[in-house]
Amino acid sequence: MDISHRKVNKRIQFKDASGRALASVPVRVRQINHEFLFGCGGFDFIPYVMKGEDRYKKITESFLEIFNYATLPFYWGNYEPEEGKPNKEVLMKTAKYLKDKGVKVKGHPLCWHTVCADWLMKYDNATILKKQLERIDREVTGFKGVIDMWDVINEVVIMPVFDKYDNAITRICKEKGRVALIREVFARAHESNPDAVLLLNDFNTSVNYEILIDGCLNAGVPISAIGIQSHQHQGYWGKEKLLEVLDRFSQFKLPIHFTENTLISGELMPPHIVDLNDWQVEEWPSTPEGEERQKNEIEEMYRILFSHPLIEAITTWDFRDGAWLKAPSGYLRLDDSRKPSFEMLKKLVKEEWWTDITVMTDQEGYASVEGFKGDYIIEYEGASADITLTDGDTNAVATLN
Repeated sequence: MDISHRKVNKRIQFKDASGRALASVPVRVRQINHEFLFGCGGFDFIPYVMKGEDRYKKITESFLEIFNYATLPFYWGNYEPEEGKPNKEVLMKTAKYLKDKGVKVKGHPLCWHTVCADWLMKYDNATILKKQLERIDREVTGFKGVIDMWDVINEVVIMPVFDKYDNAITRICKEKGRVALIREVFARAHESNPDAVLLLNDFNTSVNYEILIDGCLNAGVPISAIGIQSHQHQGYWGKEKLLEVLDRFSQFKLPIHFTENTLISGELMPPHIVDLNDWQVEEWPSTPEGEERQKNEIEEMYRILFSHPLIEAITTWDFRDGAWLKAPSGYLRLDDSRKPSFEMLKKLVKEEWWTDITVMTDQEGYASVEGFKGDYIIEYEGASADITLTDGDTNAVATLN
């Protein structure tokens, strides 16, 4: 698979602190972060940052060995269970901690019919919409500079017809229509932070999602990226379906994020289950055979997605088993030990798709550097410099101090 688009080749001039060229010397070029977003649900960072629990210290340290991107929960019903009392401090501290570790953070989601705030139900539809837009402005503005990426609205394909229970967001979506509601929430998020990356996110990969995206783009909705959920509790999609989905959603020429990916390392969920949440079990063990299957499926999926030019991010939903539906869908087992999938992905992300080389400069201090796009440290005899390798100018200067 061609991954040449993940790399750049730059001609760099290396200089010392006085501005003199570092001529004919070996310079180490060491990658410290990917431009590509290798993500995972970052929920385990919350108890560690807020309480410093030893168990979560180990879990989060393992997370940071692979991932540079984390999703944090902004479900309205949990974030603001009592009107006017949002739980901002917890997520702000956690997001800042992750950012300090070089991890980009996404907030999920700003608008959704599930885990909605029950107290909204006492209002009429016009007031519900007003409060939803105010909520978006509050979060996007309040976290600006710490979180600049958001799943703006979630699972809109089923939103107006959702009938498991009454909720405020389904009410306003049914009244306004899908595209009209999406247009309003995106407009407010974009107004609150014009530089934010704003996603439309859905698990529905049928033509209905394509029609919805097309309608949004025709209505001028500022979608930064298309979010595709891929919870595969009933079995791996496989190469054929994955390529088919990529082909259909590439028509929009927008970046694509695989936002919620799960692959199981135990017995698969029965195929007759329509809503994954309906599968409720006492326990769901991981098995040696399942772990080998999970490792192989994750590897194939990541290789396919990493080779596709429109894919910017892949997020595994559960870092450890049992996080959602008790499923064995993580990289860590219930006892926090590492599965084969963890070791495999770490090798891909930090070895095969990683750059750590030494180059010899010429008499004018120049050398050509080819590496995966991302952040680097340049080192020579105790001096160093930070540099980012990405698309654009093929020449650069690195001054080591």
